[in-house]
Amino acid sequence: MHKFTPINLEPVARSGPVPSDTKRPDIGIFHVADDAITNASTDSEIAREFIAHGELSEKSIANTQKELFRFLTWCREEAGRSFHQLSVADLNLYKEFLKNPPPDWVATTKWPRTDPRYRPFTGPLSDASRRQAMIAVKGLLAFAEQTGYMRRNPARLVKNVRAPVASRITRYLTPHAIGLALATVSARAAETPSALRRRARDRFLLVAFTHTGARLNEIVSANMGAIYTEGNGRWWLDVIGKGNKPRRLPVPPEMLAALRDYRQAFGLLPQTSRTDRTPLVLSSRNHSLARITDEAAAQALKAVFAAAAFAAAGQGDTETAAVLRQASPHWLRHSMLTNHANNGVQLKTLQDTAGHANIATTAAYLHKTDNERHDEIIASVIGRGGP
Repeated sequence: MHKFTPINLEPVARSGPVPSDTKRPDIGIFHVADDAITNASTDSEIAREFIAHGELSEKSIANTQKELFRFLTWCREEAGRSFHQLSVADLNLYKEFLKNPPPDWVATTKWPRTDPRYRPFTGPLSDASRRQAMIAVKGLLAFAEQTGYMRRNPARLVKNVRAPVASRITRYLTPHAIGLALATVSARAAETPSALRRRARDRFLLVAFTHTGARLNEIVSANMGAIYTEGNGRWWLDVIGKGNKPRRLPVPPEMLAALRDYRQAFGLLPQTSRTDRTPLVLSSRNHSLARITDEAAAQALKAVFAAAAFAAAGQGDTETAAVLRQASPHWLRHSMLTNHANNGVQLKTLQDTAGHANIATTAAYLHKTDNERHDEIIASVIGRGGP
């Protein structure tokens, strides 16, 4: 068994005992409480029960599995402890471990978990990512205590990771940068059917994220039938957001045109119906209509940004080129919200469109007052000839 052997973390069925797949190293030393309300007898089993208990979305399940695989593997390989043996000091060590995982835990390529080259990390975690990792770990250990699997929970005494919160959003693309990216992907050479499909799909992705402000998984997990009209000239995109909350997002004519071109490139009729279960984001390589992964969609958009950055640099626009080189798909969400906020769209409208629980989150996208404040101060300085 190699160090990063896959651990079964599939959510358990709602009824029946959990099939044991690994032996806990503390069997014979610690015991589950006599009145426990769990069938779990190993750490991985209680993790599977925890994942099933949360009634999480598919994306949230995958993220939780990733975090708990890291933690379970760290307990076995680095700490040499089961959950019952963990101390507050151990959990604080794990928090620090996430800051800078050892080289043998890191791979820059995201290999499948069944591949021997798979590693749990692609590099050190940011404070925000460490915070999310510890939320998953603390949730698991609290569940283990509440079900009687553990007698005490040391995570109660472990402080959350403090992640700095930006007062305003700075990672966004200007309309000029987005226009350059759109022109670049539209002009991309496409000499094969696969390349034609990929160009039309990537152009649709860019337009869709730019105009809807949806999260990556919200569009990738949608179907073609999620784009529809109710007959009043208004078009909508239905998505499922965080916490499995549904939202419907306005679809402008430019996005509809990109959708029709994209469908035609894949040999589909320009128009769809609400019953169409075809994945909204398709693989350009397969003859069958197969959905791509979040990672594949992200890489496709990053390639568009890289090409646009190259074009900007060729035009002597080094500032736009530098921004595009850093951009990720989530920047398009920030861009949509920022640009509409600065155009005077009401924050409540943007909050509902973005799916923000707190309007203060939406307010961080409003840059107009900052720009006005800057211009007033500079104009004052220039007007009087200096400070």
